[in-house]
Amino acid sequence: MAGSTLFDKLWDLHAIDDLGDGTGLLLIDRILLHERTGSVALESLRDAGRPVRAPKHVFVTMDHIVDTLPGRGDATIMPTGTQFIQATRAAAQEAGLTLFDVRDPRQGIVHVISPEQGIVLPGLTLVCPDSHSCTQGALGALAWGIGSTEAEHALATSTLRVRKPRTMRVRIDGALAAGVTAKDLALHLVARLGSAGASGHHVEFAGSAVTALDIEGRLTLCNMATEMAAFSAIVAPDEKTIAYLEGRSYAPKGAAWDAAVAFWRTLATDADAVFDREHLIDAADVAPMVSWGTSPQQSVPLGAAVPGFDGDAGHGTQAAHDRALDYMAVAEGQPLGALPIDAAFIGSCTNARLSDLRRAAAILKGRHVAPGVKAICVPGSTQVKAQAEAEGLDRIFREAGFEWREAGCSMCFFAGGESFGHRQRVVTSTNRNFESRQGPETRSHLASPETVAASAIAGHLVDPREFAQ
Repeated sequence: MAGSTLFDKLWDLHAIDDLGDGTGLLLIDRILLHERTGSVALESLRDAGRPVRAPKHVFVTMDHIVDTLPGRGDATIMPTGTQFIQATRAAAQEAGLTLFDVRDPRQGIVHVISPEQGIVLPGLTLVCPDSHSCTQGALGALAWGIGSTEAEHALATSTLRVRKPRTMRVRIDGALAAGVTAKDLALHLVARLGSAGASGHHVEFAGSAVTALDIEGRLTLCNMATEMAAFSAIVAPDEKTIAYLEGRSYAPKGAAWDAAVAFWRTLATDADAVFDREHLIDAADVAPMVSWGTSPQQSVPLGAAVPGFDGDAGHGTQAAHDRALDYMAVAEGQPLGALPIDAAFIGSCTNARLSDLRRAAAILKGRHVAPGVKAICVPGSTQVKAQAEAEGLDRIFREAGFEWREAGCSMCFFAGGESFGHRQRVVTSTNRNFESRQGPETRSHLASPETVAASAIAGHLVDPREFAQ
């Protein structure tokens, strides 16, 4: 018999029962909630008279709706946001859950704080009512996004009914060129495989280019798997994973740490395992990327022009292609490097960790944002913000003309709160560029933090390698 994939091993470790028709009942080790959806699940559970089964395994943060302006509290720009925050706080405290409140030094975007606190660990199952929960597979966990109803079930029973996905391995060999990042790699993959390219599959990222990434780069890569419609994604744990987790607040300690490490070192796909689908990628083919349309799959290298529709690529329809051109106010054959921008945003669960801010600051140092460009940096967590300030990165951002904010999701998405202006063109380190994602009819171009920083300086989209210091 063929060996097992890492996904199959984690599934089998957590399978409580086979419910038939490809569906299993899985044990859930960790549940993460945020104030946009957490209050709904917690209040529904309370109203039904059901307690949280394992309160110590549930973690709640304020990230989606909370304002990121200095001196913030419960008040929000988003209508009803304050009620969401206060309802989540009350429900979390009543249930005895760990809460990273608005002014807690551990507060931040859920997919940033979980790794930095050591909540997610190799081999665990982890769920969150957020589509980018796949981010945390970068630590060797089986992590995926769920809905509020599923969250309620997981809270009450520590289990979930899950249809088993098929398996896919994306092997990326070779080395990324200087100035090419994990975000560029992620956009390259989405552009190549398409927004439905991993639908119904759990993706394992492997190969020399993946093992060469640091943990924060792997988090960025796994974060974008949902943009290919993947169930989730994973990178097998290795010595980098172990070094990253050692000493984290919720990581094991003492003898428990030694036992955990011994277990983590067994978590790998067998050499003779067979995947349902495989893709081979040459890292040398990846360049700094930018999106031109209204889907992450509509991305090209920064030196390229807006492409024509390719019906053979399987990436949508001619009508969708034409709608994206119209919405983004670009034309086929138009060089993207000549496109002026109105705003620049560095933030989100994709690219707002300390390493992201360091790389952007290296480009910004001694330079200034172009006239007329609104530039904002929102650290991914309060801890990232504090570390960045200890290194003086905040001064570099401010002196360059960026606003320096409190931690949160901020303008990664527009939900009736703060946004960029009507039809403004924004270069952004976030993960989605759908219509009105960052504001009413805002035109968002996805890119790496380096590209955002360089473009803010230039006043138009530009290859960040032109600004390397």
